[in-house]
Amino acid sequence: MIELYTWPTPNGHKVHILLEETALPYRVHPVDIGAGDQFKPEFLRISPNNKMPAMIDSDGPGGKPFALAESGAMLFYLASKTGRFLPADLRERWQVMQWVMFQMGHIGPMLGQAHHFLGYAPEKIPYAMNRYGNEANRLYGVLERRLKESTFLACGEYSIADMAVMPWLRFPERQSVDIDDYPAVKRWRDGIAARPAVQRALQVLADRRRAQMTPEQRENLFGSKQYARH
Repeated sequence: MIELYTWPTPNGHKVHILLEETALPYRVHPVDIGAGDQFKPEFLRISPNNKMPAMIDSDGPGGKPFALAESGAMLFYLASKTGRFLPADLRERWQVMQWVMFQMGHIGPMLGQAHHFLGYAPEKIPYAMNRYGNEANRLYGVLERRLKESTFLACGEYSIADMAVMPWLRFPERQSVDIDDYPAVKRWRDGIAARPAVQRALQVLADRRRAQMTPEQRENLFGSKQYARH
């Protein structure tokens, strides 16, 4: 059993998708990041960087419980455990790793900053809004060039690279992106989103999402608590 500590964010959905695609049994433990659950000592023991998702595999290596944080590492672990969505061919496997690293190093951080400065920041800073809106469009351009030549992102088959990137592209308007400017990306994204397992995954904790943030929730997500020593 996978004990999954998560919330309905792009990084959470990456892992939800893989779990649904592989049909691994898992139990959801909500980590309400607006309420500050990520700072609780019991969560920090499995996710030292106070970020979700995180997990405990009750049947880890050697048959012993195994805790793991960082969504990209979790994708590689679960794909290796199940022998699915991570090609055996070494060239293709390293291509998958390349595009997962692209998500972790660029798509996630940069689109996250676009979300923040375009939607959440209390002060509208034109420089930051332009910088991250432009970077979002640059990254969509990278994906567009790749997906014009490939049905899937990393190789000739659906992989954890596709699962890693797609959840970040669900709401391009929040990133100052017009998805119609990137038809190959749109075709790929919509095809992934239509998969039954992906549809189930995107419903995990979907009812917990909030339309508006309270001052306390904003403080837990963006305020000084992030920098306190726990």
